[in-house]
Amino acid sequence: MKLVSWNVNGLRACYEKGFPDVFRKLDADVFCLQETKMQKDQLKVELPGYHQYWHSAEKKGYSGTAVFTRREPLAVSYGIGAEEFDHEGRVITLDMGDFTLLTVYTPNSQDGLKRLDYRMAWEDAFLSYIDGLKARKPLIFCGDLNVAHQEIDIKNPASNRRNAGFTDEERAKMTTLLSHGYVDSFRWLHPDTAHVYSWWSYRFHARENNAGWRIDYFIVSEDWKDRIVSASIHTDIYGSDHCPVELVIRTDAEA
Repeated sequence: MKLVSWNVNGLRACYEKGFPDVFRKLDADVFCLQETKMQKDQLKVELPGYHQYWHSAEKKGYSGTAVFTRREPLAVSYGIGAEEFDHEGRVITLDMGDFTLLTVYTPNSQDGLKRLDYRMAWEDAFLSYIDGLKARKPLIFCGDLNVAHQEIDIKNPASNRRNAGFTDEERAKMTTLLSHGYVDSFRWLHPDTAHVYSWWSYRFHARENNAGWRIDYFIVSEDWKDRIVSASIHTDIYGSDHCPVELVIRTDAEA
């Protein structure tokens, strides 16, 4: 099964920059989006053969997630069951039968780390939620986790040490999450691969200079790590300040 995740930084804008062509080119079984920045009725998204699921933020033009999947899930839920987080449209969970799939757009700690406390509370609530899912069946979750976990995941680690997405606090939360029985699929297959990123600032010609961050992930519960076939980052695809990331995994139907 081929899965793709992409923070589109506004689906309406990304649509005008070629999203339908990218969607067809990647030809994924499941396509997960973050930061859609829209309500479902604000754009006519025609994707024949795919079931569509949307979770929009209450605040218009902000946050939001979506999933397009060929295989119809057994059940779909929205949010993580915590009122203080679920109004921002950050999580969609799909019961795919042999595994659970989740797309997530993790809150950004923002300039000056003014939302770091909110982010830390989110991390604890999110980990509790996914641990509950993993206790029932294998779990795959993907999305913009808004953290470069290790120094290898960022072009300039020293100068970004106290910036949102590379604080000690955020990186420690990612370490804790992985210690609960999860595998970073890209790093599992490519432990020493450097200079491959998924997000670049629009400022200072960052993408042109590959001054990026790897903050978009596919995380797989440890009991399925040996089913990972490939994990890749499509740095050649434009249309957002992020690029798509991909996971190919053997499901029960393919094992």
